[in-house]
Amino acid sequence: MIDLSPEMAVVVLFGLVVIGVMLGFPLAFVLGGVTVTVGFLLFGVDATAWIAYSRIYKIITNYILLAVPGFVFMGVMLGYSGLTERMFSSLYVWLGGLRGGLAIVTVITGTILAATVGIIGASVTALAIIALPEMIKRGYSKSLAAGSVCAGGTLGILIPPSIMLVVYGPMAVISVGKLFFAAFLPGFLLSALYIGYIAVYSSTRPNVAPAMPVEERAVPLLKKIIDLLTALVPPAALIMAVLGSIFMGVATPTEAAGVGAVAATLLAVANRRFNLSVLKETARQTLIISAMVLAIGATAYAFVGIFIRAGGEEAVTQIIMGAPGGKWGVFAIIMFIVFLLGYFIDWLGILFIVVPIITPIGKALGFDPLWFAMMICVNLQTSFLTPPFAYAIFYLRGAADPSLGVTTGDIIRGVFPFVLLILVALGLLIAFPQIILWLPGQMIRGF
Repeated sequence: MIDLSPEMAVVVLFGLVVIGVMLGFPLAFVLGGVTVTVGFLLFGVDATAWIAYSRIYKIITNYILLAVPGFVFMGVMLGYSGLTERMFSSLYVWLGGLRGGLAIVTVITGTILAATVGIIGASVTALAIIALPEMIKRGYSKSLAAGSVCAGGTLGILIPPSIMLVVYGPMAVISVGKLFFAAFLPGFLLSALYIGYIAVYSSTRPNVAPAMPVEERAVPLLKKIIDLLTALVPPAALIMAVLGSIFMGVATPTEAAGVGAVAATLLAVANRRFNLSVLKETARQTLIISAMVLAIGATAYAFVGIFIRAGGEEAVTQIIMGAPGGKWGVFAIIMFIVFLLGYFIDWLGILFIVVPIITPIGKALGFDPLWFAMMICVNLQTSFLTPPFAYAIFYLRGAADPSLGVTTGDIIRGVFPFVLLILVALGLLIAFPQIILWLPGQMIRGF
């Protein structure tokens, strides 16, 4: 066994993780490999095996994390239900006449999807297939169209039911139900900022987002109303079934996930999109995504165990707490670290590794745990839009029809303003913390 100071252990552990990720290895393999290798060198086989076993067992038997496959199943099944196409088409007729109207509809559709799907891969892919061709065909700037799809699609990881919040709760020992309701207003704030930016940008530069021709909007008012209601009532019912049961204290998030999975299946049946192949594909994707979440979670939790045993937690805490600027200076450093990690590491890895370390720091600084947690989650929105590790960019690049001519450069230019808007939202949440804290305070009973 070798002897390392806590500071050197931090450098070695995180350095090896960054190197492994940059070399292109899957994050779970990197975390598991670093945990075993460094653990053996520092503490020997027996101690490392016990740390890894006890922490992995704890994470995979966590009751709250059982909600992950339920919400994933719900989101994937809704992707097959035809819900997205119907919502986009109905909103398209109402708002397409505005400059930038189709981009605004894209963000609104992404916002509604966020409250029903909760998986950014499903949201971004659906919008890339449905909304992106319509915007490009009508002369929209490729960067604005791509940015709207990425920004609207990534809201699903923040607005409940969100897999990110299901994962965050157990890591920080915070009620997932309260996290769900803390995320609503910040999510809607981001959506409003995106829509406001599109409206202002389109009005000042008309050529980037022309209005839809009048003849395409010539639909009888009654038909427009009926189409809108039939498009919005099913997702509203689903939201009430899932989140209403949590808010009223009737169900835990895990139980609500089961309700959502059944409700999503019934919606697919009602829209005549359900069959055996859809069920098999939904189950397959649920298994893959859930396994990925739990694999990263288990290896990351074991990694944190070795990190703590090596004295890394105390070393990091002393370094961060010694930063100038008081509590807000420390908070700024934490937020910068999370923002920077989003360029290189999967959001799941960031949560499982960083949250157990920074949560006690936030508590020691006197920040409300719920507000502190939500600031981290909003910050992580940028990780989906900032290359090189930007999931939304890759999802859009893979799903976009090559004939549209949308390049990776177009997408990166398009998402940049939305990254700045996320930072603006963080500033507003600092200035007005009740945006986060008000709604959870109205819950009848939190889980």
